Amino acid sequence: MKPPKRAPRVAGETPPAGPPWDEPVDRAAFAFLDLEMTGLDVDKDHIVEVCIRRVVGDQIVGELDTLVRPLDRAGGAAHVHGLDAEVLAGAPSFAEVAPRILELLDGAIPVAHAAEWDLAFLEHELARPPLGQTVHFPFWLDTLILSRRAFALPSHSLDALSVSLNLDRGRAHRAGDDVRAMIQLFAKAMAVLAPGSARDLWQVRIAERKARDSVVEACREAVERGLPVTVSYRPSKKGAQTLEMVLTEVRTDLDPPRVLGYLLPGRGRRELRADRILRVEPVPAGAPSPSPE
Repeated sequence: MKPPKRAPRVAGETPPAGPPWDEPVDRAAFAFLDLEMTGLDVDKDHIVEVCIRRVVGDQIVGELDTLVRPLDRAGGAAHVHGLDAEVLAGAPSFAEVAPRILELLDGAIPVAHAAEWDLAFLEHELARPPLGQTVHFPFWLDTLILSRRAFALPSHSLDALSVSLNLDRGRAHRAGDDVRAMIQLFAKAMAVLAPGSARDLWQVRIAERKARDSVVEACREAVERGLPVTVSYRPSKKGAQTLEMVLTEVRTDLDPPRVLGYLLPGRGRRELRADRILRVEPVPAGAPSPSPE
């Protein structure tokens, strides 16, 4: 099913310069978000549960985890999340929790699994009476995209990832438990991708042939130094490979850019797609140097 309609992105638009996008990931504010709804029609359905955890480093600095009484269609999708009309009867309305939602998201980077769904519903709910607020969240991080780049797995649903990556899943399709699993997934993806900033994670793209600027720059620096590096590389539909290489050229005139070099030992030539490079690191001290030409 296609994501719900929402305000379109502008082609080539990127997050604004400065914090939180250009801060180191351990200092940037991330707002991990999950919603449960009465259904999947953004025009008719409503939010019935919301969890947001605002995280800086490894600390939760703000949180909202609440049921929401919908304007109508209460009990819709109860077969999925178990939130029927009786359970929701005493919950606050969306208008009552909206100020806290906006407070937690202010100055933070939204993070969700299949994020476009959650943000589209959030924008529509804010725009409805009695709030009538036009709020757009044009930039976000999607743990589904990060997972698909970092891990070679048959499925990237939260349920499947919880099994494959040993996440603490809790109850499926409940906002608080989904957010907890998502935070763990995010940490595991960051360990693989080794981002320098949140913008670095924004540049992780699937099927867009997009190479991260940080990866291209690291490869250029390795070419200039002429010293061996360890490259973590994920070929299409395969798990990550760890390659010890000396890089000799970065071809940014190609789409996507290509990184050329030779393997150690043996000096076998390799050409890597830069968009499939997960990280580039110096070879640990004490490792043998490349033999002369």
